[in-house]
Order: sequence, then structure tokens, then C-alpha cells
Amino acid sequence: MPTFFQLKTYLTHWLDQVSEHSLHSPFFFDFYKNVLHTNNEDNARFAPIEAKREAYLHNDAALTINDLGAGSAILKTSTRKISDIARTGLTPAKYSRLYARIIEHFKCRTVIELGTSLGINTLYLATKKDSQVISFEGAASIVQTARATFQNAGAANIKLIEGDINNTLQSFLGNTSSIDFAFLDANHRYEPTIKYFNMIVQKLHANSVVVLDDIYYSPEMEKAWKQIQHHPLVYGSIDLYRCGLLFFDPSLNKQHVVLQY
Repeated sequence: MPTFFQLKTYLTHWLDQVSEHSLHSPFFFDFYKNVLHTNNEDNARFAPIEAKREAYLHNDAALTINDLGAGSAILKTSTRKISDIARTGLTPAKYSRLYARIIEHFKCRTVIELGTSLGINTLYLATKKDSQVISFEGAASIVQTARATFQNAGAANIKLIEGDINNTLQSFLGNTSSIDFAFLDANHRYEPTIKYFNMIVQKLHANSVVVLDDIYYSPEMEKAWKQIQHHPLVYGSIDLYRCGLLFFDPSLNKQHVVLQY
């Protein structure tokens, strides 16, 4: 059930959103027509992924999850059914399809995902076969389930890195030259979100895209989103309420738009 904060911020978003007729930037107009609201998508190619989501929605096996937060400390241990995780913790198909289109549109080759969960969104990120998707997950039982997801799908272009993201991400970044697309969904708190963005931002380039998930999940996440929007290397952003998209091309000249999706 949405919180009062989420209802309030959604109303503000609804009042602020604009249509393509108000987009004077060629970049944002093209993105709106050809990526955000395209009519050319072949949804049939995503049917096998959605079949896996449906299977997880009916899987009542229990997982013991150690949730890792900032500072490498185990914050809590919980037991959750896979069906509950699938119902509340997976990216909606509508948004996963959008991320797959973004990766295709910008010809992204190196894709990272912070927060694998059951691996359904990861499969969408990996639909561009010449891309390499590196997904980071801290909970060991989740990792086992996600690995099974990838193996059953025959997804050979996904690398799953297990462990505390505070450590594993830093190690990965030390051995990679650039990141084309990043999806941040690992920790819905202000400090870790800012930390992870600051860790990856130096590996981004003018055509990179970063997606920050659940930007209005809480006041902390809204604060992180607003701060990241004003980072010196962020030259454009799109607020879709569920998520925020960040762009790094200096020619955008600090443009920020609120769009319906």
C-alpha cells in the first residue's frame, strides 16, 4: 500500500509531467517517441522471461536472506517466500522492457546492475546479445536462485558477482574502463545510493545512461535523486516517478524533464 509520502510525490509528479509537445530538445523528443513510447516493440521476444516471472509468482519455497547494507554489516536476517519476492521485489515488466530498449537505442555494451534479485530484470538487460551484463547481489540465497534463472534461460552474457557490493563493486571498477548503462537498485537509502553513484560516475562517458530505481520510495531516496540530478557530470535527466534516468552528454546543457510512462 502506498505511503502518504508516495501519494504526495505522485500527485506532484502528475502535475509536473509534460507531453512530447512540450519537449523542445531534439534529444528528449527523439527519446520520447522512439524509446519511451515506441510502437515498434516486439513484445513476443520477452514472453520467455515473463514465463519465468510467472513461475516465481507461484513458487512458495522459502529463502533465508541476509540483507547487507552500508559498512559491510548484516542489517537483518529474514525468511521470505520466492513468490513474495517476485510479487513485491521485481521490476515491473513495463520498466524492464524500457531498460532493454534503452540499451538497444544507445548501443550499450557494458551493462551493470546493482541488485540482482531473482534475475528477471537482469534477463531483460541482457537481451542485446553483444552486451555484457555484470550483476551484483549480496544475499547468497538470492544469488543461487538468480544463477538458476540465468542457466535455465541460456543467458551466456551475464556475469553474477556475489558479495557485499561495497567491496565487489570497487574491485570491479578497478578493472573496467567504462560503463555504458547502469541500473541502481541495491539499497533504498540515501548514503549507499550516493556512494554507489559516486563510485561509478568516473567510469561513465557522454553516451552512458544511469537508471536510479524507486526514486520516490522514501524521503531519503528523493533526496538522493535530487542531489544526483545536480551532479556536475549529469547534463540531463528524466523523472518517470518509478525511476529516474540520467544522461551525461554536455550538449544537453542541464535539461531535466518530468514525463509520463
